[in-house]
Amino acid sequence: MPRPSGSGYQPVHQYELPDLPEENASSSSSSSILSVSEKPLPPLPLPPLPPLPQSPSPSSSSSSHVRRWRTFIVAFLTSLLIFFGLSLATDGSLLGTSWVSRAGGGSNSKEKGKGGDECPCRQDPNTPQYFRTSPELWAGPTATAGMQPFLAQTRAFKAGGGAGGQTYIPNAPLQTDVPVDGIIGGGEDDDDEEEEGERNIFHHMGYLSPYVVSPGFGVGEWPVPKGGEIVQVQMLSRHGSRYPTTGSNVNEFGDRIAAATEHLKARGQLSFLNEWKYQLGHEILVPKGRQELFDSGVLHAYMYGNLYNPHSKIIVRTTTQDRMLKSAENFMAGFFGLEWPQNATVEVIIEEAGFNNSLAGYLNCPNAWRVGTGQAAARIWINNYLQNATARLSALVDGYDWTIEDTYAAQTTCPYETVAYGYSRFCDLFTWDEWVGFGYSIDLAFYGDDGFGSPAGRATGIGYQQEVVARLKNHTLGYSGSQINVTLDNNTVTFPLNQSIYMDFSHDSNIISILTAFGLKQFGEFLDPSSYAGKHNFTVSHLTPFGARLDMEIIKTPKPLAADRSGYLEEGGETKYVHFVLNQRTIPLGWSFPECDASRVDGWCELGKFLEVQDKMPAAAQYQRACFGDYPVQPYGFTSDGAPP
Repeated sequence: MPRPSGSGYQPVHQYELPDLPEENASSSSSSSILSVSEKPLPPLPLPPLPPLPQSPSPSSSSSSHVRRWRTFIVAFLTSLLIFFGLSLATDGSLLGTSWVSRAGGGSNSKEKGKGGDECPCRQDPNTPQYFRTSPELWAGPTATAGMQPFLAQTRAFKAGGGAGGQTYIPNAPLQTDVPVDGIIGGGEDDDDEEEEGERNIFHHMGYLSPYVVSPGFGVGEWPVPKGGEIVQVQMLSRHGSRYPTTGSNVNEFGDRIAAATEHLKARGQLSFLNEWKYQLGHEILVPKGRQELFDSGVLHAYMYGNLYNPHSKIIVRTTTQDRMLKSAENFMAGFFGLEWPQNATVEVIIEEAGFNNSLAGYLNCPNAWRVGTGQAAARIWINNYLQNATARLSALVDGYDWTIEDTYAAQTTCPYETVAYGYSRFCDLFTWDEWVGFGYSIDLAFYGDDGFGSPAGRATGIGYQQEVVARLKNHTLGYSGSQINVTLDNNTVTFPLNQSIYMDFSHDSNIISILTAFGLKQFGEFLDPSSYAGKHNFTVSHLTPFGARLDMEIIKTPKPLAADRSGYLEEGGETKYVHFVLNQRTIPLGWSFPECDASRVDGWCELGKFLEVQDKMPAAAQYQRACFGDYPVQPYGFTSDGAPP
């Protein structure tokens, strides 16, 4: 498709997309109607034959007539039963109608339910791969879920209150109010947002934190001024809370404890370890994860529902990984309701090594795994802040050599078990300062592996940055300068330009790299692995908790808006602004881009200036060299711009 002249955002009205396949409503989020079995139906019993007419005076000729009549009726009924049985087994196609709906099957692809509702049930076999949600292809590990939660029985708390007592706090639905030692006053982290009595250890668990609104990024929140309007939003969301990934340290910790069961004897706070077994699942969403995305969909419906044209069907993009697809479906159910396949088609982009996919950019950036230094920095800090905890816990265990790796794995088990079961006995093993240290270890890892501390930080996220800019400039992407999927991005069916609301789903590390690719240097401050940095902008639990979402709004005003928000300026005409909202708090774009005016109290940036800045970002990322170049791995701290030397 030829690119239009000019670089400004051109709003295009939505129209009803022709011939797009409808979504498979047999998924968990879109229908509760069971599909008819694919197996042939069992033969139906023959009904009793009606009495045959009797001749008043039997004769040899009349007996022959009766036998022929009986044979004819039996043959006719048998043929009729076979016909109906085959028709049921083939979805009624022999009758010229479809008894079971097929998503994308055209005008005959609907089934009338008891209430006259129409419900798609099965995808057309001709549906292209990138619109196919069932069966799942390239779904990643989808092991059966682990032990199911039983919080009413398994949680432990001290009855009563008063001095030294613990007051019962209802779960909602997780038990995240854990009164650990040091949580009241005098801790290392004295953020303004966490006053005494309001601290929560689950706000310091980095990428394992359940979704929580960010405390803010340095500017206040301002409403759209009178006469202004939001004309577009592009949303990028992380998936919801999940089980550990395959090969995680908590899995290995569980194996070590299981292997030592015969000799391990724990006491005190660790006495529960004598009966504890590691029973978490792998990779897929937990119930909390489904809720986070559903709630996010509801929230976005309230925030941006008016941008959706009810006479259109939008494209929503995710990846083939199971938790990514389920996150998108749960979000759609929250935004549109259970009938969401009538409003949106989910485009699933292959998430597999070697495939171009801007929503999982590291998979086609081999150096992203090689040159990262974040894990090394995190290990330095872990060996520092967990010394006391390791000594404390190892003293409670006999018959097992408890190491600092066990301490860190036990701490990591707390958030995983909490989102899986609702509560974990591992959480109150650690003090407030040790939980602050845990969050900082994750900040170090992400900064050095995915952010400005990684030579491949910008390159990993640059494909998505290009897609956002292309939508703003109203053109497709027919070239390959990064890990974008050109086949999909060069086609307005799979990369539409006519939507006022866009929804994409990605992973935590990829979102960190996307923020880096945009050049948001306010998140580029150096983090010292030898000592806690205090309050810092690059806090992963504020950036990419489970269910994180980045909303990029385009706002149109009749005149330029004063930087101090005192009103409209006298000179100038209609103006468009970009507003970045991460986890419901504004990212001040002027802090990273001087062109956007750092004095703006609302953090907005004029669209034209924002695009001028973003046009320079692909060159800054150095995608080919960063991802495929042969350059030496430098120590942590050597890189500070997210690009190779």
